[in-house]
Amino acid sequence: MEQLLVLKDLAVIFAVSLLVILAFHRVKLPPLPGFIVAGVLLGPNALGLVSDVHRVEGLAEVGVVLLLFTIGIEFSLGRLREMGRQVLVGGGLQVGLTIAAAAALAAALGHPWRVALFLGCLIALSSTALVLKGLTDKGEIDAPHGRLATGVLIFQDLCVVPIMLALPFLAGRAGAGGAQLALALGKAALIVIGVTILARTVVPPLLTEILKTKSRELFLIAIILLGTLTALGTAEAGASLALGAFLAGLVISESDYGHQALAELLPFRDVFISLFFVAVGMLVEFDFIRAHPAVTLGGVLVVLGGKTLVASAGPAVLGYAGRVALLAGLAVSQVGEFSFVLAREGRGMGLVSETTYQTFLAVAVFTMLLTPFLLQGGPAVIDRLEQLVPLDRLLPGFRPSGITAGEQPLADHVVIAGYGLNGRNLSAALRSIAAPYLIVELNAQTVRQARSNGEPAFYGDATREEILRALGIERARMLVAAISDPAATRRMVRIARGINPGVHIIARTRYVVEIPELLRLGANDVIPEEFETSIEIFARVLAQYGVEPREIDRLVEQIRASHYQALRGGTPGSDSLRVGAVAGIPQMAVGRIRLGPASDLVGKSLAESGLRTRTGALVLSVNRGSDTTRSPDPQFELAVGDVLVVVGQPRQLEAARALASGQEMAQSVVAPPHQNS
Repeated sequence: MEQLLVLKDLAVIFAVSLLVILAFHRVKLPPLPGFIVAGVLLGPNALGLVSDVHRVEGLAEVGVVLLLFTIGIEFSLGRLREMGRQVLVGGGLQVGLTIAAAAALAAALGHPWRVALFLGCLIALSSTALVLKGLTDKGEIDAPHGRLATGVLIFQDLCVVPIMLALPFLAGRAGAGGAQLALALGKAALIVIGVTILARTVVPPLLTEILKTKSRELFLIAIILLGTLTALGTAEAGASLALGAFLAGLVISESDYGHQALAELLPFRDVFISLFFVAVGMLVEFDFIRAHPAVTLGGVLVVLGGKTLVASAGPAVLGYAGRVALLAGLAVSQVGEFSFVLAREGRGMGLVSETTYQTFLAVAVFTMLLTPFLLQGGPAVIDRLEQLVPLDRLLPGFRPSGITAGEQPLADHVVIAGYGLNGRNLSAALRSIAAPYLIVELNAQTVRQARSNGEPAFYGDATREEILRALGIERARMLVAAISDPAATRRMVRIARGINPGVHIIARTRYVVEIPELLRLGANDVIPEEFETSIEIFARVLAQYGVEPREIDRLVEQIRASHYQALRGGTPGSDSLRVGAVAGIPQMAVGRIRLGPASDLVGKSLAESGLRTRTGALVLSVNRGSDTTRSPDPQFELAVGDVLVVVGQPRQLEAARALASGQEMAQSVVAPPHQNS
């Protein structure tokens, strides 16, 4: 009977969640806040459709453990080195200053110092799931404020475990003094060292042996078993299950099979973490909110505003502009999912009263519900604020690098906004032909490195009119917006066109949906990354089927001249782009296939794999994480999780997919198409 009640509760939860998430989708809101709303509706303080909230909380705890496990898989020492300054400086200042400010405010309101410090820890954490989802959906995860927010979130996730270890000390439990806290932290450090040794020596060969069986089920069971044993062993050693879950993920991440393990576990994590947000919504008490509306509203405003300002300090120290710093601070201004776990643990230890606990729940839930709106409307609000308040002069760290009007007397030059891969390649090309150019970049460390290499690089925000004027945009021949922030690109194009109607503006964008708006704002050329990749594939496919290089070049130029309209759906008269060039060629298709752990292609070079000989499909490129290798050479070694972009007839692609998944099809060898001589 107990099992039937659990199934009934789950059925009701998923049914109501489905309706709420569908409504959220209709109004273009992310799903995670929808699960909180579903929980509010389902809870005992609203419709009361779930018979036992505690039973749902038990399932939700599995979601938290899986979330920590997958965070551990995604995290690596290499990633920490790559984002070191954003993580350690940005994250460290955000967490430290937020705890200090929130604790000081709580103490001023009459809370004991232990309780005040605990509340500061709760407020300091932000929602990794909400923020990363929102930034990814907006295409801003690689923008300066997106990278800063990600660094802060990584640091916060790492802080969860030490905070949990410190809870008995904060609760003033017997035997939980400073020496005991130091002992617990030392024990945790030893556990981390032991798990690291395990990750380096035992796990990789073990997973290699399991992969030799070519069984996806066995691989999944092995991953779950490794995670469970590591988490349980850590808990048995006296540390928390949260630490064990994170370290278990770290064990997997240090092997070559982390990406595949993450892909296998994501569906389970998403289901259980959804239950977690539903459980959070069930805890909200409407009677408390109705009885304390001023406290709830005031708490929400203080948390959102205070965290935004405090979190801006890290980017200020790192030398980022005021707009970027505030956008990063706004992104992490809500209360996070792990705060609910810590709050429940603290209540169980007597750290907070029921009134304080309910106040925290109400404030935290509302900050999470408001996050999608803040991420969507925040840039416009900050742009408006910047017109009223000189953000770059409020704090020393926000000031530009000292470019002044007339400092650069160049004319007929190129202004390069952004010094990433595209900016570096462009500057090298311009230098090779002795063309004058200036670089403006928001990352102070990147500017220092570029200047040490002799580049005319300056720190500044190219979305500000005074910076563009200081760079001589009135006299420039060309402006190249090579940044990854869509909102900043639009603003830069609009301001530059207003200053100099004759400047030629080239804008980079990740998504085709940005093209019409950028053209309307004044860009002469818009280069969408996704279609440039499509053109590369398109050109190589036609070459394999014998189309003359001159004809391919003509088609490519025609596509670019029409601002990619042919690829965006076509226009009347553009049939020749889609059909004419390949008339009479046998049916073909382009597909993406992912290498599974059971595939015998893993660990082999393209030549050794015999992929084309065995299937007839041609590999155009290989995507590995964020890296793409186009036209890989025969010695390119394949790895688990690689995504191969291949071209061929449908049955050839089907055979290639079977090989990639480890279920090789029995078929005759298909000869690759011949090229015309």
